[in-house]
Amino acid sequence: MDTGLKGKTVLITGASRNMGRIATLAFAGEGANLAICTSSRMDALNAVAEQARALGVKVVAEKCDVTDGAAVKNFIAATKKAFGGVDIAINLAGDRHEVKFLEQTLDDWHKNIAVNLTGPFHICQQVIPLMMEKKYGRIINIAGVTPYVGGPPAKSMVKLGIVGLTRGLAREFAPYNITANCIGPGGVERLDLDPGEKNKPLRPGQTRMGKAGEIVSLMVYLASDNAGFITGQCYLANGGRYYQ
Repeated sequence: MDTGLKGKTVLITGASRNMGRIATLAFAGEGANLAICTSSRMDALNAVAEQARALGVKVVAEKCDVTDGAAVKNFIAATKKAFGGVDIAINLAGDRHEVKFLEQTLDDWHKNIAVNLTGPFHICQQVIPLMMEKKYGRIINIAGVTPYVGGPPAKSMVKLGIVGLTRGLAREFAPYNITANCIGPGGVERLDLDPGEKNKPLRPGQTRMGKAGEIVSLMVYLASDNAGFITGQCYLANGGRYYQ
């Protein structure tokens, strides 16, 4: 299937490890040029960038804290200078936040919102004008299964907030041929665990742990020319843990 991604510019936040790394290499395999960032893991990000370049694509790799509006603006400016714009934006940067409500500190509450909600807000505010100029764009956000099955309140709040943000963007920017969708993974194996650490056990109704590549394949489809009529949707890829 021709995805139409060859020569497109794909921006991926949180690209230094796990799903971000796999997504970077998957889009490089489709022939897309890449703008990737991390807040701190530059050694890992540069290694991913070199792997992507070896597949024959161009890569901009920058340190960027998505909670910092000025840093995001500079990252997008560097991307525009290199590629002329952004065709697809994938917001993967996130803060794992699974805290019991009565143990929640206000500082952590604010950090949770800053990374998981304000970060995508900053990225979208900067890339959407570039997409509007082209009358083409794809935005992909990451939600989760947590708000649908009941989980830590702060985590559930931001994940459901991402769904609302996505649907609002889908409606407002549809006239510009910009789609916005989100994916809600559930129980995906992590690749960055130290020896001896284990992924979470299976939950009721879950058939197995998911693989990052299975989620990334859905990203590739939603970013492709074949998904132009799909917008405002949240796909819960969770191995049967929850049906919507």
